[in-house]
Amino acid sequence: MNISNSDFATILEQAAQSSDRPTKDATITALQAAETTAKRERLVIPFESLLGEWRLCFATGVVKDKQRGGIRLGRGYYLPKFAPASITFTQVGGATLADRDYSSIQPEGCTGTISNKLLVGTVRFQFTGPCRYPGKKNLLAFDFTQLQFKLLGLTVYQGKLPNNKRAGKDFDRLSIAQLPFFSFFWASPNGIAARGRGGGLALWVRN
Repeated sequence: MNISNSDFATILEQAAQSSDRPTKDATITALQAAETTAKRERLVIPFESLLGEWRLCFATGVVKDKQRGGIRLGRGYYLPKFAPASITFTQVGGATLADRDYSSIQPEGCTGTISNKLLVGTVRFQFTGPCRYPGKKNLLAFDFTQLQFKLLGLTVYQGKLPNNKRAGKDFDRLSIAQLPFFSFFWASPNGIAARGRGGGLALWVRN
C-alpha cells in the first residue's frame, strides 16, 4: 500500500479522532510514511507538543527476522477502550523549547516527568519517573523509578519500582544508550507517534 506525504497525516488523524478507524495495515503504513518523512525533512518536534495526557490508541509488536538477523514490525493492534493505557508528559522548570536556541540545548537542558497508567478492570498501575528531551532527533529518554498499584481505588503499594537496574544512578548523567526512549516523528493537537527503543511503533491520542 503506497501512501503519499499528504495522505499519511490524514490517516493518522482519522485513527486518532474517529470511530471509523483505518485498517491496521493502513495505520502501520501511515506511521512508517510519517517516520520516513520526518527523517528526510529533519522534522523538529518541540517538547510542548508532547505535554499533557495521551491515551495509547495503536501499537505494533516486533518479531525476529531470521533471514536478515534483525527485527521487523509485527502485527499492529488498536487498544480496547475498556483497558485504557495512557502516558503523560509534564515539563519541570526552566525555559521552554520555544524560548531556546536548539543548537545550544544540552542533554539535560529540557527535563520533565513521565507517567504511564494502565487500568484493567478495578486494577490500576501507574509508573512515574524523570524524562529529558534534548531536542535532537526528537528523542525522549526516560526512566520509570516509582510505582503505584491500586485495587478497587485503594492503594496497595506506592514506592520505588522494584528491580530497577538504574536505581541510585544520576539520571542526568546516564546516556540515552543506557535508557529506554521514544523517537517521536509525528505530532498534532490530536495525536503523537513514536518508535520505541525496542523497535515497535505507537500512536497516542489526546486524552
